[in-house]
Amino acid sequence: MRDDEKYTNNEELLLHLQKLLDTPETAVLHEFFNELDILDIARTLESFPAKTRDFLWEFIPDEVIGEVLAEVDEGIRADYIEDLSASDVEQIVKGLDAQEVAEVLDVADESIKTSVYASLDQEIRAQVENLHAYEDDVVGRYMDPETVNVKQGVSLEAVQRYIRIHRLLDDESQQIMITDKDKRLLGTLTLIDLIKQPQDAVVDDYINDFFTLNDQMKVSDAAALLRSKELHFVPVCDSDGLLVGQLNAADVLEITQDDADLTLKHMSGVSDEEEVFTPIVRSAKSRGVWLGINLLTAFLAAFVIGQFEAVLDQIVALAILMPVVASMGGIAGSQTLTVVIRGLALGQLAGNNKRWLYNKELWVGMSNGLVWALVVGLIAYFWFSDPLITLVITLAIFINMSLANIAGVLVPLVLKRLQIDPALSGAVILTTVTDVVGFLSFLGLATLIIL
Repeated sequence: MRDDEKYTNNEELLLHLQKLLDTPETAVLHEFFNELDILDIARTLESFPAKTRDFLWEFIPDEVIGEVLAEVDEGIRADYIEDLSASDVEQIVKGLDAQEVAEVLDVADESIKTSVYASLDQEIRAQVENLHAYEDDVVGRYMDPETVNVKQGVSLEAVQRYIRIHRLLDDESQQIMITDKDKRLLGTLTLIDLIKQPQDAVVDDYINDFFTLNDQMKVSDAAALLRSKELHFVPVCDSDGLLVGQLNAADVLEITQDDADLTLKHMSGVSDEEEVFTPIVRSAKSRGVWLGINLLTAFLAAFVIGQFEAVLDQIVALAILMPVVASMGGIAGSQTLTVVIRGLALGQLAGNNKRWLYNKELWVGMSNGLVWALVVGLIAYFWFSDPLITLVITLAIFINMSLANIAGVLVPLVLKRLQIDPALSGAVILTTVTDVVGFLSFLGLATLIIL
């Protein structure tokens, strides 16, 4: 049993490692990391701050350092590559596949890349250079350029013999691609058919329909498609239909995880690179931009409040109740925003169903707005014993919660139309809308009804 199989979850593994760090025996740390697989080593390193991580790095077996570097977060990888010479990196990438080499070299400077390129096997070098030619956010950057493909017209027996001789199959291989002489994809052949069907039959007789991704497709769009179709293996072709790579189960998982991580970070105004143990200065800088933008929107809300200074001076109860209006609208809008952004990520919103969504969210907002407006109004009446204040806050909450739901739909859809990531700026814009509408409706009604 591997060491990591002793633990039911990652937290138990980390607690065990923390106990080992308290002991003076370094041999147990060597043994600990020798028993972990590559992914577990990478996740473990990401779970400690830089100083502890640097200490633990010395206990990672030399033969897996390259694979670990390819798996860890990009920021961590950059920190280690920065201190290495070109010859060190050349040693590290020996034996790695093209995807792993490309990941390691992503964070290296040009002089190191040039030197390492020269040391690579010609085929691997061509594959790495091809991967680096793609933008970071397209499918081609994630794909495995090594494919198991055979030409049309050959027998199943010949395919099996060819695969055995060249040792082409591995744990991630699920299907064999069938191509013409120009490497244009014609279909796929399952491993079951390869073994089960008559060996004198030709591959053309068992070609399956196939779904492909374009190598230039945005990763976020690909993630939505892969989730909706529940695919674990996908051929990747260029615009001419030529086979250029494949996505295996691990690649598909990486795409969907990266897309989910970015969406979650963007919704909170956190940069793509920030992780739990990102250094203080780097975290502060990455968050500062959105805090500054939020400050500007807060001043906009303050400006709206300032226009009703006279009514606030006369009725203290309004100042007490004002945050309730903004808070209820903000929560209602955020719930809708989350649902809509998820729908966009899954590719569920298009055409006429957007109109249905508007109607649905309007009715949800009005229904909840009516219920909670009456609840807050009742509380306000017992608190201040003033029917006019009760009427003002009841109407204001109903208006703000109803419009907040509509804003929660409109904001992400408009941003998507403008080719701006809704998760990145949707929350800030929505908060501004609900604050301004909430304060304007509450204080505006108070001016009309009470003064």
